[in-house]
Amino acid sequence: MRPQAVVVILGILTCPAVVTAQGLFDEQHPLTLRIETDLRGLLHDRGTNRKTHPARLYYNAGNDSGSIAVALRTRGIFRREHCAFPPIRIDFPSHKVEDTPFAGQNKLKLATHCQSAQSFERNLLKEYALYRVFNAVTDTSFRVRLVHVTYIDTTKADTITRYGFLIESDPALAARLDADVSETANVNDLITDPAYMTLVAVFQYLIGNTDWSVWGRHNIAIMSSKTEHTLFAVPFDFDFSGAVGAPYAIPPQQLPIHSVRERLYRGYCQSDTLVTAAFARFRSSRDSIYAAVRAVPDLPERDAHGMLDYFDDFYKAIDNRGVVQRDFIRGCRNPPR
Repeated sequence: MRPQAVVVILGILTCPAVVTAQGLFDEQHPLTLRIETDLRGLLHDRGTNRKTHPARLYYNAGNDSGSIAVALRTRGIFRREHCAFPPIRIDFPSHKVEDTPFAGQNKLKLATHCQSAQSFERNLLKEYALYRVFNAVTDTSFRVRLVHVTYIDTTKADTITRYGFLIESDPALAARLDADVSETANVNDLITDPAYMTLVAVFQYLIGNTDWSVWGRHNIAIMSSKTEHTLFAVPFDFDFSGAVGAPYAIPPQQLPIHSVRERLYRGYCQSDTLVTAAFARFRSSRDSIYAAVRAVPDLPERDAHGMLDYFDDFYKAIDNRGVVQRDFIRGCRNPPR
């Protein structure tokens, strides 16, 4: 494995604007937000010709508070079609966010609670935890910031308060990695950095997630390192994982599993050295991984305990020679001919 190469990339933060832009994600305590908009109009705008909706975003971060005029748009694929409250994109006016928590930001994804039932908010907190888990394994990962949002419908005076989380943008992640966002179509896993790709595949096995594809650019962002001249396939969107256990999550029909709680390794076959090195990374990060789950505010103890029990099974698996041979050696994907 080449974790050192990734660390070199991550160590470069030479542009002051990049450092400022990352300030939002340097803090981990929840940010308090209030969004005022025509909420009904926004939530019902689901088609292919969606428009942006004007809104006022109020923020409270310690002693810093204020408001910004922003534009909102529904986003996502599955959740936009199936959630009563779909994910949202927030567009910031770049010339009016200086000296705010959003300095340096342009467009941000806001993951939302999907449905009104409290169980869906708990699922959101578990998905947030999985981003933090991958942060504990590698800096080549999307940063997130938990937010407590009050949505006010200006047309009806209705109010909804729920947790959500903001996700680092692709350009911000690329800048932090001293990389470019790659727009190359039909990227195969095998032409990306093999050590990092193995790490991603093992992470997806850890959380029980098969809802991703490098070739299809599905829940994967491709970054091209400026210094290493290497492609990195960075994962996001983990709501279909077994670790979250969303009620709508089912595995693809073509896979030989019947529940997202069943783990299936989807990485391509690599050398034993790379697989062993990936296992070593997860072993050395175990305490930080578990701490990331325990640190999520308002995540019920039973949910945190359930996630950690699920992770315990992963660590038992990678310490079992028979399971490693079955799932990672014989069960890996063969390169296309």
